[in-house]
Amino acid sequence: MRHTINRWMIAASCLVLAVSAQAQQKRDFDLDDIFRKGTFQARSVYGVNWMRNGQFYSSQVADDKNKAVDIVQVDVTTGQPVSTILEGEDLKMDGKVLKYDGYSFSNDETKILFEAEHEPIYRRSSKGHFYVYDRASKKLQKLSQGGKQSYATFSPDNKFVAFVRDNNLFYVDLANMQERQITNDGKWNFIINGGTDWVYEEEFGFAQAFFWSPQGNQIAFYKFDESQVPEYNMQMWGPLYPQDYKFKYPKAGEKNATVAIYTFDLGSGKTTKMETGTEADQYIPRINWTNTPNLLSIRRMNRLQNTLEILHANTQTGQSKVVLKETDKAYIDITDDLTYLANGKQFVHSSEKDGFNHLYLYDMNGKLVRQITKGKWEVSSFYGVDEKNGTIYFTSTEASPMERHLYSMGLNGKNKKSLTPAKGTHTINLSRDFKYYLDYYSTITTPTVVSLHTSDGKQIKVLESNENLKSTLATYNMPKPEFFQFKTSENVTLNGYTIKPTDFDPNKKYPVLMFQYSGPGSQEVVDSWRGRNYLWHSYLTKQGYIIAVIDNRGTGGRGAEFKKMTYGNLGHYEVIDQIEGAKHLGNLPYVDKGRIGIWGWSFGGYMSSLAITKGADVFKAAIAVAPVINWRFYDSIYTERFLKLPQDNAKGYDDNSPITHANKLRGKYLLIHGTGDDNVHFQNAVEMVNALVKANIPFESAYYPNRNHGISGGNTSIHLFTKMTEFIQRNL
Repeated sequence: MRHTINRWMIAASCLVLAVSAQAQQKRDFDLDDIFRKGTFQARSVYGVNWMRNGQFYSSQVADDKNKAVDIVQVDVTTGQPVSTILEGEDLKMDGKVLKYDGYSFSNDETKILFEAEHEPIYRRSSKGHFYVYDRASKKLQKLSQGGKQSYATFSPDNKFVAFVRDNNLFYVDLANMQERQITNDGKWNFIINGGTDWVYEEEFGFAQAFFWSPQGNQIAFYKFDESQVPEYNMQMWGPLYPQDYKFKYPKAGEKNATVAIYTFDLGSGKTTKMETGTEADQYIPRINWTNTPNLLSIRRMNRLQNTLEILHANTQTGQSKVVLKETDKAYIDITDDLTYLANGKQFVHSSEKDGFNHLYLYDMNGKLVRQITKGKWEVSSFYGVDEKNGTIYFTSTEASPMERHLYSMGLNGKNKKSLTPAKGTHTINLSRDFKYYLDYYSTITTPTVVSLHTSDGKQIKVLESNENLKSTLATYNMPKPEFFQFKTSENVTLNGYTIKPTDFDPNKKYPVLMFQYSGPGSQEVVDSWRGRNYLWHSYLTKQGYIIAVIDNRGTGGRGAEFKKMTYGNLGHYEVIDQIEGAKHLGNLPYVDKGRIGIWGWSFGGYMSSLAITKGADVFKAAIAVAPVINWRFYDSIYTERFLKLPQDNAKGYDDNSPITHANKLRGKYLLIHGTGDDNVHFQNAVEMVNALVKANIPFESAYYPNRNHGISGGNTSIHLFTKMTEFIQRNL
């Protein structure tokens, strides 16, 4: 009997050891896991619409029984639905349940505006069919019978909805569903009312260009005259005869659209032009209604974007005056931080005038009341002012340029409080009444965790932990990124991180692939979940590569001097720093300095093209995806902000164009572009190919028909990353 027990114990021990060994055995993953199977797909909390009472937000829930999507009211204190706002099957039009893409509430939450058949245009612009649903009567009505609309928006008094169609501005009276047309001169590639042109949308970050007054009795809107702007022509492939797509695109130094600001008074039907000065060649990057009736705030910039003025305009007369003027030796970034207080006496504005982006309080005449935030750190996002409690909320880089944390602070500049102690990156969604916020938190090794908090930082509930993804990641052989710093030969400290193979052996020599974006104000070296790129980079470590990421001079999070030193000379300091980074890595005992490569997308593609040419003795291989090859080919607002006009700064444009240095290329070079890229045009790739052919230098290339700047859709991503993987394996 004792022998039997001993044999059983031995067998059990062996089984435990076997199970333990199996549990410790990590799986490897492939490109299919990243790009096809969704093995590492992170979950999040989307579509949160804060309601007037900050204790609630609305969310969409699939009703599988009725094959519809309900809208429910969620209690933020419990994270649980407490009532159904809308039964999805009630949304019927012509006997069919409406399949909608998005929704918004009227200010009093009695009506809901739905968008269906959503159709993207560029990065932020779109159009669709809109429908108005009355919650009391459960009646659903189509907003307009005249074709798809853009940017449909309720008036603050809940009586009207305004929208843009065919470059004209309209509004609908919800009492009788009568449609009224405000402008009549809209025309494709000529006049735009209530929407932005391509370059404003891309570089100033907004597409809807009309705004209701707080009282709901007026609409302020932009009018763009594009008639003198040169057209860019793209061919769209597919039909027997490829089709031309022409749109207005002002390249650096070329004519911009002229922009005017108007207001329309619904009561009188009167349209009034606002005074914005006699200079036509200027920008109006933002307009805001103040909380004073008939007073509109207009931000005006010169074409070089180194002077910013805030104008206050009387919407009944159009007369305006400058209340604040700011200048910079380089350029001024535009943000949405300008906030007018409900007291009608003051506004908060952000500025880098002390060397770091901070918040300032002014009276309505532009007189400085106080600088609210101070220090050698930056306010990265401003979430608003809780005037009832005299408190502002913002995220900043105070803890580290590589992190973002939420703070509350008195409007008087006192009692600053950190609300997010966990090390990493916090992105915030604050309720309209400043009582609650959602914290989207991640680190470079931890996928996003979404949690609900009271405004004093107390956690109520975790809404999405991504535990399934964390468990999945734990079963795979995932490498751990490591942050580092180094000093260049010019005594500049740069931040970076590496990802090493999980079986890293310091006695071996490894090839290195560097990744960067490098553009003004950007950051890649941040303590946040990096998603697809991190996963692909991790896959490459399984193939025996070390990945390195370095933020050069010109990138963000470290103040205006560090960011703006590249002004007028894009590419010069950036490529010096990436070359210095490669040399630093090459001097490490476990790095094969003869096998260092670099890759990037967009500005990063520009940089990798410049690195493989100007740094031909350092880099063995480079991949450039959708790169700018000559800044003369790129748009006016972005390019001139950093390089001035090409007529005035030819050297700044040409000295660091990869075309200028194409004959220096000695390593292996892969150039990738989408032919339908409306942002960084395929023209860039064509001209780089011309320069390489002229120099009789071999290269590899790939083009993706009709794909835009993101080069995606269907099998595109896995095809693209498989091609890049194979290129790296062959050449590095």
